[in-house]
Amino acid sequence: MGKVATSITEQLDLLSKRGMVIKEREKASEYLLDIGYYRMGFYWHYFEIDGNHNFKGGIDIETVRELYYLDFDLKYLLAKYIYRIEVHFRSQLVRIVSNMHKESPTWFMDSNIVNSAMVKVVKTLYYGNDEYFKKNNLVIKKHHDKYINDMYAPAWKTLEFFTFGQINKLFRNLVDNNLKLEIASIYGYRNLRAFENHISAIVHIRNICSHNGILFDFNQPKGIMKIPNRNFRLKSRNQTNLNASIRLILSVLNNISVNRTTELKDALKSIMDTARKNVELEKIIFRKIGYDIF
Repeated sequence: MGKVATSITEQLDLLSKRGMVIKEREKASEYLLDIGYYRMGFYWHYFEIDGNHNFKGGIDIETVRELYYLDFDLKYLLAKYIYRIEVHFRSQLVRIVSNMHKESPTWFMDSNIVNSAMVKVVKTLYYGNDEYFKKNNLVIKKHHDKYINDMYAPAWKTLEFFTFGQINKLFRNLVDNNLKLEIASIYGYRNLRAFENHISAIVHIRNICSHNGILFDFNQPKGIMKIPNRNFRLKSRNQTNLNASIRLILSVLNNISVNRTTELKDALKSIMDTARKNVELEKIIFRKIGYDIF
């Protein structure tokens, strides 16, 4: 799609010219109206064969739509279970550190507990942007209305409004590695470096799901280190593809709830089995996603 807006009819004509099979133009028009030409382009890009955006033979717009919904369904599903991990991780961080440092309910601002650089980050978050965080989170606002001399609300209130990424950064910036290992051990980890690598990897997937990115061909910026749970360890050398991330999510989730892990595995199987009915999507599942959980 160039710099000049085009009509749905013009878009369909262009796709046909480039070799995409469009059997029912009325349905194809509905897809473009619903999803949008530009966003669908993120998915038909996978089937292009040259710099002129021509498609390989036999690719129809139905296949592109099915790939879009495969990606959508995976994002929706994984986001649900990642949220379970996020809430649990936040809860353990708050519980363990707060009880370790009962004398410091706002320990996230104590440079003896959290690295000073992170303390500055939290201060900016709390009071920056015209005190947006303080004024626009109702629980925090009520706290300061009641306790007017408090600079910060206690950790069990404040950290509820941190994103997964912010919670992860706070954890990584704890001064005491033994404290971090105590939290990591809840999830079956003895290797702190691996745990930090794994939580960061899950945050990356969470961000893709939450910000409507493209998930099926996402690769982690760093390889996923050895997963402690043997049942979910990687079977291939690919440590960055979506399959590696899914195995990791299942492993961490399994330490929170075995039932939720079974639910996720069953739901993934249903999505993949449906997608495999399309030959082109079956290729993507095995070659791009690398899915090998059965």
